[in-house]
Amino acid sequence: MLDKPRGPTSHDVVAIVRRALKTREVGHAGTLDPMATGVLVLAIGEATKLVPYLTSAAKRYEARVLLGTGTDTLDALGKVVEEQEVDPELREALDRWPEGASPRLVSALAAELARTSQDPPIFSAIQQNGERAYARARRGETVTIDARPVRVHELTVTAAAGTPSAWIDVRVQADKGYYVRALGRDLALGLGTVGHLTALRRTDSGGFVDSDAVSLDAPREEIESHLIPLATAARRALPSVSLTEAGVRDARCGKLVRLQDFIGLELATTGEACAWFDGTGELVAIGIVGGVEGEEGGRVLRGFLPQPTCDDQR
Repeated sequence: MLDKPRGPTSHDVVAIVRRALKTREVGHAGTLDPMATGVLVLAIGEATKLVPYLTSAAKRYEARVLLGTGTDTLDALGKVVEEQEVDPELREALDRWPEGASPRLVSALAAELARTSQDPPIFSAIQQNGERAYARARRGETVTIDARPVRVHELTVTAAAGTPSAWIDVRVQADKGYYVRALGRDLALGLGTVGHLTALRRTDSGGFVDSDAVSLDAPREEIESHLIPLATAARRALPSVSLTEAGVRDARCGKLVRLQDFIGLELATTGEACAWFDGTGELVAIGIVGGVEGEEGGRVLRGFLPQPTCDDQR
């Protein structure tokens, strides 16, 4: 888990870690924009199989929205495309925050918190006909992206000012697919102006927090010391159950695992992915229990190789 600095893309970070650890098997759990900093969860080797489940976790961010100026990328790295005056009454309310809450700000926050769909930025990595949307946008093409379902769990103002520039600091937690850059645009629109992000930091990605992250420019030994065991990462990302010896054998062979071979099944949700462990705590598979008509047991979604023991490494 790395603390990504401002500047490099998530792909750049993966390339740096591949060279540092001398392996091609590196993936990341959720893209961070070049301007963004903070938690970038990386998966190494066999752990890359966990990436889809790590990516789907809710994430928490801290961001600053500058009001009155809009950019094409919706952040500070973009070109200014629109300027609009910020209402003096709103400026005054922001200068008095948190002593006097602006009804307009309260309404704009409530609308964003209740949001169920969002228009992604045209400068995004969303694929369109085999090409990233940002590549088309950079060529000056007209890019249209359909609204996508989103869910916002938390949205609070942590600081604000109205003069000399008007800005709002927010903390937001949302599910996969939510663009905080779009939050800056939409929150500003709700306040009767335009806006863009000038700072963005991911502080939490599915329970992996920035206080536990290591700097990208740390030496290899320090990066390796921050690697989290595969089983630990799986327990953080998913509900977990244990298998009997018979269950382990069936799971290793990709067979349907009988219900009686699960221990602690009540901790998992029927029809949702969960992590399966053997009696020693080693991760055997990611699987799903029930949820498919005619299945009375657990089905393997991704199997994991047995981890080497000291004897294996002699």
